[in-house]
Amino acid sequence: MPPSWILSPRPSPVWTRSPVRTPDFWATDAFPARFLEPFGFLYGAATRRRLRRGRPVDVGVPVICVGNLTAGGAGKTPVAQAVMTLVRALGLEGHFLSRGHGGSLRGPVRVDPIRHGADEVGDEPLLLSDLAPCWVARDRVQGARAAVAEGAQVLVMDDGHQNPSLVKALSLVVVDGGFGFGNRRLIPAGPLREPIRAGLARADAVIRLGPDSVGLDPWMPPGLPVLGAHLEPGPSAARLAGQRVVAFAGIGRPAKFFATLRALGAEVVAEHPFADHYPYAETDIQPILDEAWTLQAVPVTTAKDAMRLPPDQRPQVDVVGVRVAFEDPAAFRAVLAPVLGRILAPSPPPLLFPES
Repeated sequence: MPPSWILSPRPSPVWTRSPVRTPDFWATDAFPARFLEPFGFLYGAATRRRLRRGRPVDVGVPVICVGNLTAGGAGKTPVAQAVMTLVRALGLEGHFLSRGHGGSLRGPVRVDPIRHGADEVGDEPLLLSDLAPCWVARDRVQGARAAVAEGAQVLVMDDGHQNPSLVKALSLVVVDGGFGFGNRRLIPAGPLREPIRAGLARADAVIRLGPDSVGLDPWMPPGLPVLGAHLEPGPSAARLAGQRVVAFAGIGRPAKFFATLRALGAEVVAEHPFADHYPYAETDIQPILDEAWTLQAVPVTTAKDAMRLPPDQRPQVDVVGVRVAFEDPAAFRAVLAPVLGRILAPSPPPLLFPES
């Protein structure tokens, strides 16, 4: 459905495009969810069939998959960055592997932030490429083989828990502690890509981002490690404390970003939530810039959104990046140790196996 145009009720009239966002009923057991549930059964059946018929390929290096069970942002990309940070700290050549959601290139192609834009490779691969080589490929096997041919010793796959094409050495499932599994129904009746029990049965660990406010524990299989963590803004974000900001974000849950700004001490005088991976045009951003000027505020967005801003407008927007902070960093390393330790044998460094 094409976006509608609405008049924003601000001191100076501003026209902005209203995108389609995650349905509110995905968080509740409202009538639309119950009405759409039969279609969810069909979606689930298709996913089960794809997983059952998959013939995973071993590309010769460990693949660490960072995925989730729901549509929309749960925090996969920051967790993938945390995994890669550890891989690189151990002196290993790690490459990212992504489908390139929102991009036009089928790949396999190595992301070049100088040549490529978000419309070609997607916003997340551009962000990931700042940390390590990132490959975009609709065919994950081809992408993995291209990365290995270029020297990758470890592949970190951003998303792909429901993709059976590659043999995975480790599967990490990221869950938002404030949203959980929503109304626990399958797309389109709810946010789930597959049934909860089936998805967690293939997980090696769960990364819970934020406090559990929705009762996740009963869904966790016995013995499955659940690592608590939270997203925290980068150190440069402290500059926003005490400042008036106009915030906008096109991520899975924009409200989380707005709450982060308030926790920093910023005064959020206006919020503009957009759909996840929203393809910003100049006509979307200019009204926000004008509004910020009128309100004597700073326009602010996320690092992922910054990848999709028109080049001429990107320098006019302040960007707040986030990183994952684990409640128990040693437990996180312990989950990765069996995989990375095999590559580093016979003498893995103390960083991987810390003293208890």
